[in-house]
Order: sequence, then structure tokens, then C-alpha cells
Amino acid sequence: MATTEQPQLERKLGLFQSTVINMIDMVGIGPFVVLSIVIQLMGGPWFLYAWLAGALLSIIDAMIWSELGAAFPLAGGSFNFLRASYGEKSWGKLFSFLYVWQTMLQAPLVVASGAIGFAHYFGFLVPLNDVTSRIVSGTIVIVLTLLLYRKIETIGKISILLWSGVIFTMLWIIYGGISNGHFTEPLRHINDGFTLNAAFAAALGAASVKTIYSYLGYYNVCHLGGEIKNPSRNIPLSMILSVLGIAALYISMNMSVVSVIPWQEAAKSEFVVSTYFETLYGHNAAIIATILILWVAFASLFAVMLGYSRVPYAAAKEGEFFEVFAKVHPTRHFPHIALLGLGITAFVFSLLFKLSQVITAILAMRIVIQFIGQAIGLIILRKKNKTVMPFKMPLYPLPIILAILIWGFIFISTGKEFILSGGIVIISGTIVYLIKSKKSLQWPFNQ
Repeated sequence: MATTEQPQLERKLGLFQSTVINMIDMVGIGPFVVLSIVIQLMGGPWFLYAWLAGALLSIIDAMIWSELGAAFPLAGGSFNFLRASYGEKSWGKLFSFLYVWQTMLQAPLVVASGAIGFAHYFGFLVPLNDVTSRIVSGTIVIVLTLLLYRKIETIGKISILLWSGVIFTMLWIIYGGISNGHFTEPLRHINDGFTLNAAFAAALGAASVKTIYSYLGYYNVCHLGGEIKNPSRNIPLSMILSVLGIAALYISMNMSVVSVIPWQEAAKSEFVVSTYFETLYGHNAAIIATILILWVAFASLFAVMLGYSRVPYAAAKEGEFFEVFAKVHPTRHFPHIALLGLGITAFVFSLLFKLSQVITAILAMRIVIQFIGQAIGLIILRKKNKTVMPFKMPLYPLPIILAILIWGFIFISTGKEFILSGGIVIISGTIVYLIKSKKSLQWPFNQ
């Protein structure tokens, strides 16, 4: 009796599409919402240092992702990296399970944060109360899920269309600052009143939590590793291009906004970028700009849901998560059950939480297992000397050491409440893993 072969993912995404998907993931509603928050936290014109700190950490961490992504170009990203680094039959089983466990919580939180931020800026066009704001955020999640329910090559084309709107919006913001003749003023006054002390370090840590949130997504291509052409070249290159390009856009955008609106006023503005356009070009231009900002937010959520839907699929395919998530659509060849599960959970979260809570929770939940865990894992992998690494970072192991130290600083800066919540996620995941392993006689309960 003939057996029906399980549909597989297809390598259809090239360098340009991979870079585009990374960039639209990174430039979501985050930089527009947290711009004012970062200025508030820093309390002075030196707020640009927080954006530079986010860029520095992103480029260093991208080196780690590049090595691992090029060596293991498979769907699921960190799931595969942690298994390979810590041992597929020992600790790697626990760490990879914990990553998927936290992803099932933090991935919907990422989507929810973007949807909540979308509703926030939508309030500039149409005044919203608490109920109607939640309706808008929930509706966005539903629309995104339906739009992603299609073949990967179609997704690549949609991504390019969305990316064009992202780039146009950012360039318009930057042009406004350059054209008013005061674009470089924020940079000239960056050190006004600056004092390097413990208070500055604490403020930089708190502000960097927000800026790094805005940079997250440079590694999205690793989640799609099984669908990338020539992955040993395109995965590292797409990440480096993404981080450098977005860092230039973010810093230029901040300089543009503060060259028009004094930082003291920008810190208090609820819709700072819309206010920026209104100051420059009038109310009608501000409406158009706000619509474009919503386009950017939508594009980012599109990329986020695309990448994270591959994580539970990859784990389930290896027998490390619930089997139902391993299913691939019979004709469209994408993990449809994983996508629907992510969409449903994100919809619920978008109705329950507030944006400021979600942003900090996302980072606190991921730093220990994913970012620090796989950084240490890369050192272990290199010492094993069994895996061919198509890409090797310069100045090894300095980028890894710096990444671990900075991520540790950021983790502490999230505060006791979120450190505790991150610990609870790890402990609960470990308990679930041990129960699951005991029943199936897997490590550490195998003979």
C-alpha cells in the first residue's frame, strides 16, 4: 500500500526577500511608540545613546545568529541551535523545549504588542476608548492570520510590497528633519548636561530595554531557515544588512523628530511622530503620515507571525512538541496549524494586556534561554569542533563575551517583577519537560 508523503517546506526566499522580511519585522510600531518613552527615561538630549546601545547589541548578537543560522539552516531557528549546542540527546532537549515553551508565550506577546501599538496610533485618526481600542487590536491579528494563510513565494511578494511602505515612511520622516535645516542639532547637543555616573547607567539600561525591543527581528530569517536559498550566504548577510540599515534609519528618525519638536515636548507627546508631521506640514499631512505608520506596524506584524509560526512546527517535527503543530498545508506548503495557534493566542493577549507591560515582559522572558543560552551554546559548539561553520564571526570570542555581558545588564534592567516572571516561565517549562520526559522515558529518564 502506497504511503502519502508529508508536504515539505520549500527554499524560495532569496537575499533581498530575506533582508526585507527582517527589516519589516524590526520596524514595527515600536520606534514610533517608544521614542517618547526613551526620552522620558533618559531625561535629556543624550537619549540617542540608548538607540546607539540597541544598535551595538544587535550587531554583536547578529554575529552569533549568523554563525548558528548558516550552520543550521532549518525552520525553527533557536530550537535547532540549542539542540545542536547542548546535545540532541541530553541538555539540548531541555533547552530547546524551554525555548519552544517560552515562544508559545512570548511570540503571541510580540504580536499583541504590535497590535496594541497599532490601535494606539489609530487613536490619532479616530478617538478610541478602552473597548474599541481592544477591538481594533484583535481585528488586526485576525486579518494578519488570514493574509499569511498562503504559499511562501506569495508571502515573499507581499513582504516586498509592505517593505516599500516602511522605507517610504522612514525616509519621509528623515527628509522632514533634513529639509527644516536643523537636522544635526540633536547630535551637536547630545552631551549637554551629560554626566557619566550610576544614575546615567540605570537610565541607559531602562531606556535600552525599549530601544532593543525596536531592533528585535534581525534574526527572523533564522526562523525561516528551511525556506531560504543559499542559506550559508544569505542568512548572515541579510542580518548584517538589516541591522546596519535599520540603525541608520532609527537614529536619523530620532534626530529629525527632535530637530522639529524639542526633546522636552517630545517626551510628553502621545503621538510624537504624527505631531511631528503636523508641525511641519499641517493636520492633513499628519493624517497621511499616521496611516503610513499603521502600514509599518501592520508590515512588521506580518513578518513576526510568519517567522514565529515556524518554531512550534520545527519542534513538533522533531517529536519535541505537540504532534499537531508538525502538520504542513497539503497544497500551500506552510505550517498552518502552528500559524493558527499563534494567531488565536495573540488575539487573546491583544485583548488582555497593556503595551508597556508587554514590551518589558517580551525581553525578560527571552534573554536567559534564547539570547544568553545560545551565545554560550556557540562556544560549546566551537569546542566540539564537529560542525562545519560556513560563517565565522570576526574577533571570536569577543562578540560573544560582549553579548552575554550586555544581555545580562539588560535583563537586570527589566526589574524584579519581570525577572521573576521570566524565572517562573523557565521553572514551569522545566517541570512540564520533566513530566513529559518521565512518561516517554526520554532524557534524563532513559537508561
